[in-house]
Amino acid sequence: MAVHSNTSKSRTWLALMLVAVTLALLVYVIWRVDTSPGTDDAYVQADTIDVVPEVSGRIVELAVKDNQRVSKGDLLFRVDPRPFEDELARANASLVALDKQIALTRRLVTAQQYGADSVHALVERARVAAAQTTQTLRRTQPLLAPGYVSAEEVDRVRSAQRAAEADLVAAQLQAQQATSAVTGVDALVAQRDVVLADIALMQLRLEMATVRAPFDGRVVSLKSAVGQFASALKPVFTLIDTRHWYVIANFRETELKNIRPGSPATVYLMSDTGKRFKGSVDSIGFGVLPDDGGLVLAGLPRVQRSINWVRVAQRFPVKIRVDEPDAELFRIGASAVAQLNPHADQPHS
Repeated sequence: MAVHSNTSKSRTWLALMLVAVTLALLVYVIWRVDTSPGTDDAYVQADTIDVVPEVSGRIVELAVKDNQRVSKGDLLFRVDPRPFEDELARANASLVALDKQIALTRRLVTAQQYGADSVHALVERARVAAAQTTQTLRRTQPLLAPGYVSAEEVDRVRSAQRAAEADLVAAQLQAQQATSAVTGVDALVAQRDVVLADIALMQLRLEMATVRAPFDGRVVSLKSAVGQFASALKPVFTLIDTRHWYVIANFRETELKNIRPGSPATVYLMSDTGKRFKGSVDSIGFGVLPDDGGLVLAGLPRVQRSINWVRVAQRFPVKIRVDEPDAELFRIGASAVAQLNPHADQPHS
């Protein structure tokens, strides 16, 4: 009886210990999930741009192929530059012709100015002559009454004075005409500025005919070939920015309270589960499109009726920046798994 009692007690304690260990493991798992959330609802993402020509023309050189890696500054494609070269040559020729016209006009202006200065000198001489004849008339007229001069001599002096006045008026009119005839080069200089602006624009268009990679990346969705007419602002292909890779992990809203930017993360891709990559949370999504309900109609929210009282937690995207991604392994849209450790925050650049 004593042996049986001891055996029962041992089994009871063993069961209690097993239950305690199970509960401890359950609490640890719950704590681990709550403090270090993870998800396999994740995918790889990167920034992309549509590569478009800024000028229209026929593609005469295509230096890349689909899915090719390129470096910053590499030639992507070139639009036929001949129309832009012709426009630039025409603008340069217009500038040369305008410069010659400005030089010729300046010589003409100089000659006109010399003529105007000469006429102004004649005006001064006519003014001096008019002043002298006026003084002579004033001195002669008082001598007529005593008989020192004859009336004929006074008339002759008066006629000379009137002629000098008339010559002065004529010289002044001629001077005004000569001054107004002097042209300028201001209009031509302004026109030259316009031509210079046209030349700068033509040079820019010529440069735009050659499209180069703005950053290290990978060409995708290339569906053009040499001879294709490229329209301005119409994409030729897409360029993936391979400098930075991200994993977009969708976490339940109940797990977001412990997640913040900078939280360390570990990710791996389904294509190679043996490789782990370190990263950190870049940002947390603040909006998703709900699957049902919440539609705004006529200013009021429309909530669909449902007898299903089970509420499924909404998932929000958490953007994780990968520190050292594998350039050959990371692809946009690739399936990924993300594990966060918010309580082990470390500074990330």
